Amino acid sequence: MPAEKTYLELSEEGGGAHKFYEVVVDGTTVTVRYGRIGDAGQTKAESHPTAEKAAASAQKKIAEKRKKGYAPAVMGDRKKRAVTQRVIVSQASTARGAPVLWKFASGDRAFGLFVDEARCWVGNESGRLFALDHEGKVLDQFRLPDGVKCIVADDDWLYAGCDDGNVYDLGGKVPRVAYEIADSIDVYWLDIRDGVLGVSDAEGNVVVVNHEDESQWRRKSRGKFGWMVRCDELGVYHGHEKGVTMYDWEDGSELWHRPTQGDVLFGWQEESALYASTSANKVYRFTKRGEGDTVYPCDSRVFSCAASPDGRYVFAGDDHSSIYCFDGETGARLWKAATHCGSAFSMQYFKGRLYVVTTDGSLACMLADEASVKAAQAGTAPAARAIAAPPPVAAAAPGAIQTVAAPGRGVVVECYREGDKLRVRAAAPGFDPKKNVQFPKDIRQEGARFVVDELREASRGGFYRALGDIKRLA
Repeated sequence: MPAEKTYLELSEEGGGAHKFYEVVVDGTTVTVRYGRIGDAGQTKAESHPTAEKAAASAQKKIAEKRKKGYAPAVMGDRKKRAVTQRVIVSQASTARGAPVLWKFASGDRAFGLFVDEARCWVGNESGRLFALDHEGKVLDQFRLPDGVKCIVADDDWLYAGCDDGNVYDLGGKVPRVAYEIADSIDVYWLDIRDGVLGVSDAEGNVVVVNHEDESQWRRKSRGKFGWMVRCDELGVYHGHEKGVTMYDWEDGSELWHRPTQGDVLFGWQEESALYASTSANKVYRFTKRGEGDTVYPCDSRVFSCAASPDGRYVFAGDDHSSIYCFDGETGARLWKAATHCGSAFSMQYFKGRLYVVTTDGSLACMLADEASVKAAQAGTAPAARAIAAPPPVAAAAPGAIQTVAAPGRGVVVECYREGDKLRVRAAAPGFDPKKNVQFPKDIRQEGARFVVDELREASRGGFYRALGDIKRLA
């Protein structure tokens, strides 16, 4: 009997969802392919004991998508839609050079940035991800299926949010889909805490999503274009067209709102302070109670901002490829200098250095300790060392996974069906089998058993998180 194929699409006016969902039944195997219209998408396959059970599973999947608005379509009739991006024009700066120590050319404009003790990460709009050491040496690289919007950390976990609506776990040898954001959410930015995502979208909504991709709550802000979202143990901070709003973690109730001049573009947080860069040439600092009115004035639209942990220095990047350094307490401008590698989309201060990713695709490392700030005030800057990207690697095949015969020192988990959901639970001594495991979506298969490097209970309790590499148990 020939394979039976069903092809559905969901395409909304005004820049909403534009995705496809294809189900193929071939004997006892059901293969699902899904993604943005015009892309190859991702593929998952599952086996069933009989052809009848395979057909029933396929029909259930199709019915679920039909309820969400998907409808039969002809592949190729609708064309690929451009992904929402910041409408940005970057101009060259005439200021003197910033104290850039080295700059790495990733190959395409870059939004994704994260720095810790071990590595400096950059992700660009070609889906290329690079990990470098603090002197600019390339340690590793990956290729994701779509452009990288942001890179965020959550304890020992590191994630990349992409234009395909997926959030990828970067903790193993191969990036894996950790979260699949709902079709209706056009992701602008995201943050994460204790395995729970805070997501801002193109319409000014903020959504909190748990470890199983289930929306906990969703709120419409007072304005559109919510680029900024930051999360901590107190709540979710959302920057949008009308200012910055704080919401309660548990129920999404509004705790406070502070207006700003201009749209909030990018936001930064430290332990007790928030920083919001705006299109009105200003960076605002608020306490996490919504108090304070310190403003750091720039000469053009501010794409990004950051601060030293003690608040001594505040940095900003504008749309004319300039970096500013301010006295954090008084708001006085200490210096303004040119990156000579584009405008800074995102930035992070780490141990006396300022890291920025830019419109020309650079990851630049600048000296930003006290001595270097004073030297920059005097007009002294080092000669920047240029570093080229290595040859590109191919994108990892969706669902590719190594198979092993024995668990070794790893922890065994198993995939099971609960209603219409495929979930994962621990199958090793010492773990509660009633608690689910946060686990990549692209390799779940009913009845399959896997070995993970480590399982940790989430800080909020109620579920485990898989850390490190994942292998399938034969």
